[in-house]
Amino acid sequence: MSTPRVRANGEGSLFAYRNGYAAYVWVTTPAGGRERKWIYGQDRDELHGRWIDLQKQTKSGPVATKVPKLGDYLTYWLQEIVAPNLAPLTYATYETLTRLYIVPGLGGKRLDKLTVRDVQTWLNKVWQSCQCCAQGKDTRRPETARRCCAVGKCCGAVPSLRTVSDLRTVLRSALSSATREELITKNVVTMTQLPARRRRKRKPWSSDEARAFLESVRRDDNALYAAYVLILVLGLRKGEVLGLTWPDVDLDAAELTIGRQLQRVRGELLHRETKTEASDATLPLPPVCVTALRQRQAVQDRARETAGAAWTRSELVFTTRYGDPIEPRNFNRYFTARCEAAGVRQITVHDARRTCATLLVDLDVHPRIVMQILRHAQFDVTMEVYASASSAATREALKRLGASLDG
Repeated sequence: MSTPRVRANGEGSLFAYRNGYAAYVWVTTPAGGRERKWIYGQDRDELHGRWIDLQKQTKSGPVATKVPKLGDYLTYWLQEIVAPNLAPLTYATYETLTRLYIVPGLGGKRLDKLTVRDVQTWLNKVWQSCQCCAQGKDTRRPETARRCCAVGKCCGAVPSLRTVSDLRTVLRSALSSATREELITKNVVTMTQLPARRRRKRKPWSSDEARAFLESVRRDDNALYAAYVLILVLGLRKGEVLGLTWPDVDLDAAELTIGRQLQRVRGELLHRETKTEASDATLPLPPVCVTALRQRQAVQDRARETAGAAWTRSELVFTTRYGDPIEPRNFNRYFTARCEAAGVRQITVHDARRTCATLLVDLDVHPRIVMQILRHAQFDVTMEVYASASSAATREALKRLGASLDG
């Protein structure tokens, strides 16, 4: 009985190996040397396709022959893949999660040796471990301020399921990149599981609450009245409001163009493009917005005259009394203080944006139009808001809101 053919003609570098098959291609490494690049698989046809792809890859540039450890690969991935292609805030978030959680837990594992069990066990451990102890936060505190592991009293500061879910997302994205680069054959993170995360249902303001808030702000002649109007009436995001410039506003044509936002990322205040391409839009300005922005112009002109030489030249619509950009965190504090002054229920600035969606639904505006106004990238997000709104109860009150604010 003859032995079945393992290699076809011309396939001298593809052969049976242990319980599957192996293949190699001579490649030029990033260091400039010539080495064999090995690949393995249990299915011969699948491995043959990867072998052909690897031969094509060698013609387009250097190819790494050694599989790095996860920690080393994550350093490369953050610098060469994430930083040039994603938003600065996204990079900062990914880097923090990688440095504090992923590298200490899994960084020593070689990429191709990382298993589903490794990742699943690590995720379970992170979710149940006090990070004050795990990250040594308590030992870095002054002795008089230590209150956790350093004094034998664990504070139980376990991360939220949202944080663990974000860790899984970051690691899955990194291993997807490693898979595309042929460093590994499968992404083991995709086969791990986490408990279903129940999102906290936020309750935006009713039209009565929104009207009471804006009336209070206008009555006190607050300098940020126009900012709050833009958030509640047009649904602008906090960063979009703070990053708005006067060239973006055409009061005569009653139009506003959204294309930039203001963000603080690791100590640096960035005036950059918006969250997504879908966020960019030119929106018509209702009369109440035009009136509020004209008032804002007058307030800023007076502040410029008062500051004199101390004024910082800027095209931003919303600035401090010296013309500097408004810190996003300070804007949160101002909003919280105004909620208290108006005697209305405390919500976040983002929930105020959701209030705009609710008010539009209360007017029976079609969800597709709501999506365009709020510039949601996904229709499902709009429908989630649409489904949670009470469309009939506050419709008449909203009409009164528009009339009273415009008057």
